[in-house]
Amino acid sequence: MLVSVVLPFRNEARWLPEALKSLKRQTIERFEVVLVNDGSTDDSGGIVHECCQGDGRFRSVDSEGAGLVNALNTGLATARGEWVARLDADDFCHPQRLSRQLALALSLGPRSVVSCMVRCFPEKDVSTGYRNYEKWLNGLISHELICRDIFVESPVAHPSAFFHREAVIGAGGYRDLGLPEDYELWLRLWSMGFRFEKVPRVLLGWRERPDRFSRRSPRYSLSSFYRTKAMYLSMMPVFRDKKVVVAGSGQTARRLSRWMTAEGFRIEAFLCADPRQDGGTLRGVPVVDSERIGEYSGVPVVAASREQGARERIRSFLTDRGLSEGQDFIVCA
Repeated sequence: MLVSVVLPFRNEARWLPEALKSLKRQTIERFEVVLVNDGSTDDSGGIVHECCQGDGRFRSVDSEGAGLVNALNTGLATARGEWVARLDADDFCHPQRLSRQLALALSLGPRSVVSCMVRCFPEKDVSTGYRNYEKWLNGLISHELICRDIFVESPVAHPSAFFHREAVIGAGGYRDLGLPEDYELWLRLWSMGFRFEKVPRVLLGWRERPDRFSRRSPRYSLSSFYRTKAMYLSMMPVFRDKKVVVAGSGQTARRLSRWMTAEGFRIEAFLCADPRQDGGTLRGVPVVDSERIGEYSGVPVVAASREQGARERIRSFLTDRGLSEGQDFIVCA
């Protein structure tokens, strides 16, 4: 049972040796590493060439196009394994990562995405926001919890992902839509009925750095994430009538509602926690006190607030009023 690790790289000479060393220590017997060169101009190519010369499990290919999405799809097309594990050039794996993820994937079948718990490092560079994200990620182990929160944020750290190669290629592979390519893929697979689970152990060291690609590229902006969410919210049966109430009236609610409107949604009202805002309007839509939610009976709710603790407060508020998550409301921030 061959596993292929797909690792794209561009000018990562500083970090590559650690990533490659962690892969050489894997306890699994049959695996390969496909190192996809996405136009490197530093010594990354030389480091990879030397690694491939000394270990037949490693091989290098040039990306068929420019950019990360092309590199990822080149890796998928070139891989020989039935299963694919992702890794980035600046991260590292626990020795048992591949063996543990393969065991879980085999138990779930091809229509699955397996990931694991992660640890952000180095400690001094990890912001409070990323530490909170790490805690949230590591709290989503089961399929049920991952699906419950799939519209909150990407529930799978991309370099921790492990999936069936042909199943993902058959689902369209990675798409270059100017959106976060990994989150868009997870939502697409989720919409197609794939199962998501995590190995309940920290098996990936996820490097935090100020020049991380996700910090520099507009495809990972908040606006791009909201656009991605709106695309897939429109496919959910609960929103078949395209009418919705948005729980929140701040910047997050405004940004998400903009993209939902572009997808054909009609915002009936914005619910606010501050009674003093009741009676106002936002983009021509009424802003109403959340206690008036009964006036919108039967209209599904999208919770959209990034304020500290807002997600759980809104969940409790809606649940206490008899609404069921996934059927009557979705949490999106």
